Amino acid sequence: MTNEVKILIADDHPIFRNGLVQLLKSVPNFAVVAEAGDGDAALACLQQTTFDVAVLDIDMPEKDGLEVARAIAAKGISVRVIVLTMHKNESLFNAALNSGVKGYVLKDSAMADIINAIKTVARGEEFISPTLTSYLFNRTRRAAALDRHTPTRNDLTEAERRVLKLIGQYKTSAEIAGELFISKRTVDRHRENIAEKLELKGSHTVLKFALDHKDDLF
Repeated sequence: MTNEVKILIADDHPIFRNGLVQLLKSVPNFAVVAEAGDGDAALACLQQTTFDVAVLDIDMPEKDGLEVARAIAAKGISVRVIVLTMHKNESLFNAALNSGVKGYVLKDSAMADIINAIKTVARGEEFISPTLTSYLFNRTRRAAALDRHTPTRNDLTEAERRVLKLIGQYKTSAEIAGELFISKRTVDRHRENIAEKLELKGSHTVLKFALDHKDDLF
């Protein structure tokens, strides 16, 4: 790494923060430009000075680390964010990644992890504490499952499928209401739900879907 990495450290525990600052100052090409003891102070620093990497404790007063990360994204501040936390919590992990965080490091990890995280994130890559790799695998599996899911008539309720079958017979909402002994308003609501669940947009797409699948409906 030939370019100096400008770093902001934000943590409300002075002893931990000072120890981390001293450690990072000993690393070649690392420059700890500023420190902050809470989220508001961290965000103010980020708005006044250019940094390459911001290392944020999740549990800080005023704004926590994730709130600062979301503010960074909203304000378009150009900095890569690493969060530090004591918590082995999968929901918190996912919330951090959803907030645009590039590094997620447990405080009880070896200090070498924090150094590696900064080097990795500064290169434009992502870093996760090795003990949390199962969280990353779970996240990847869930994303893949969502990508594989294509809405089908099986996503509809039994009542919605009955309405869809009658739509495929060119029946109007009033005719369907009479046949199923429900109100026209209920039929229209079923139409809306069918269109939403099947991701159908446009005035005639529900009818087209019903016609295309009329032999499979019951």
